[in-house]
Amino acid sequence: MLEPFEYGFFVRGFIVAGLVGILCGLVGVYVVLRRMSYIGHGLSHAMIGGAVVSYVMAFNFYAGASIWGFLSALLINTIVRHRRAIGTDAAIGVITTAGFALGVAIISRYRTFTRNFEAALLGNLMGVAPQDVWAVTAMTLTALAIIILTYRRMLFLTFDPEVAAYYGVPTAWLDSLFALLLAGTLVVSMQLIGVTMLVGALVIPAVTARLLTDSFGRLLVLSGAIGTFNGLCGTYLSYFLDVSSGANVVLVGTVLFVLAYLWSGLRGRLGRLWGIEAH
Repeated sequence: MLEPFEYGFFVRGFIVAGLVGILCGLVGVYVVLRRMSYIGHGLSHAMIGGAVVSYVMAFNFYAGASIWGFLSALLINTIVRHRRAIGTDAAIGVITTAGFALGVAIISRYRTFTRNFEAALLGNLMGVAPQDVWAVTAMTLTALAIIILTYRRMLFLTFDPEVAAYYGVPTAWLDSLFALLLAGTLVVSMQLIGVTMLVGALVIPAVTARLLTDSFGRLLVLSGAIGTFNGLCGTYLSYFLDVSSGANVVLVGTVLFVLAYLWSGLRGRLGRLWGIEAH
């Protein structure tokens, strides 16, 4: 049972999995409630372009992918705000696909990023380096600080953005801050989860928690806890099953989602039954 922990790469991956679970669980709550799942999916693919450009230019991987993701999110918001005829989904489709296509084009030209590209797509437990642990730790602490400091304003913006702007909430600034937070979350999670699985790791904990509670505060805590469990359990199982760590994390989360879905339905039926009996 403890055999995996004899290897340094697994210990690093296990620590990162727990931190990524907390991070994705917390940020995922805002993504789900603001109906931004599609932009999370698009940005995770678009950042491949930034990662590849950084690699070719011998630039820092995290910095390049973060800048690319942040600029992509800002560009989407700018286009939608100034060109109402272009829907959000269309803007996301154009910009994020273009970023991903650029990454693929550069890979096909230089052909030196192929193995790294596969790891970025599918996740690679063995590829987690010591600097990845520090990067994820820093991003998790940053996310916690942002959520605590902007809790009320983010809550207002999440549920009623138009009224929030009317009451003086700096919606444009908060949108930009959240875009940066989302981009950073996706970048530091990429190595372990892989871009093809990132949206699942981001959305599934929040959706599962939403089936279990209606309180926003409890939703954040529960989503973070579920994300942590998914990350740790999925990573642990990936060692024995010899499959992608990202796929395992998402599959564990899917099992919990199905159980929560069944429980919420059963709870609703029992509630109606008890209500009838009470009368």
